[in-house]
Amino acid sequence: MNQITTMSRRIFLGLALAVGLGMTLAAIPVQGYAAELESIHFLIPGGAGGGWDGTARGTGEALTKSGLIEKASYQNLSGGGGGKAIAHLIETAAQQKGTLMVNSTPIVVRSLTKVFPQSFRDLTPIAGTIADYGAFVVRNDSPIKSWKDVVAGFKENPRKMKFAGGSSKGSLDHLVPAAAIKAEGLDPRALRYIPYDAGGKAMAGLLSGEAELLSTGLGEALEMSKAGQVRILAITAPERLKDAPDVPTLVEMGNPTVFANWRGFFGAPGLSDAEAKAYADVLGKMYETPEWETVRARNGWVNVYKPGSEFYSFLEEQEKLVGDLMRELGFL
Repeated sequence: MNQITTMSRRIFLGLALAVGLGMTLAAIPVQGYAAELESIHFLIPGGAGGGWDGTARGTGEALTKSGLIEKASYQNLSGGGGGKAIAHLIETAAQQKGTLMVNSTPIVVRSLTKVFPQSFRDLTPIAGTIADYGAFVVRNDSPIKSWKDVVAGFKENPRKMKFAGGSSKGSLDHLVPAAAIKAEGLDPRALRYIPYDAGGKAMAGLLSGEAELLSTGLGEALEMSKAGQVRILAITAPERLKDAPDVPTLVEMGNPTVFANWRGFFGAPGLSDAEAKAYADVLGKMYETPEWETVRARNGWVNVYKPGSEFYSFLEEQEKLVGDLMRELGFL
């Protein structure tokens, strides 16, 4: 196993314990909660149709339908690779006591690459909530039928294997296919990546023929795959998932790359410990509801619950592991 793949596995394994805990939390459905909080305003750093958008709206759906909160509102504020929303949350912190911003591995990636000057340390980490495996997607009528076709086409002419992604160059949607390509013994720096502002636009780029493949999260492609609009060639899970049993893994095709993108929520800087704990607690109770299980299964997500200081420690670990991986791939 090469060093890149080993690093990918280490990033995944960092989630393993939390995944197990999350599945335990989801095992006992509980109904009839009195509202824990009146409302949450979800700040989404990207456009509609992306992983951040789906995570925030799916979380809000579960919280309101289960009665854990009375109402949820949403604000899409894209730009700067997520930096615009982070800056807004920091600059208006005094007015953002009821706001949770969704984010994921890119908050670590883009801080490392200096896309924006802030990091998770400038916010109040509330809780990590899910993991979403990477997925490589093609149009339903694409002549590319399998990951092996991607490898063969890349060997023949890497410029023809264009990957679309819903984030900037050097970000997660770029990093994951680069790691997979390198695990095939090929040059990841030759990979052509077309960045879009959020997953919805990247999917449109795939469907319009601007790119041959889409690098995204499984949750962003699963419903369209079930509807027959796209085909998922492979995912970066260690084994097939019960929510997507027909989707193969890279592992089973001889490529040992495993990668899970965590997602979670952050509050504004200066949020009190009591307020942060209230948000983390309501997110923890969400796992016990059938409404959340409906959202989770629909997206093929894996439950991960890391509240408060545990989430902060996890972010510090991710910063080191992702940084090591990016240096190996030549992204830093």
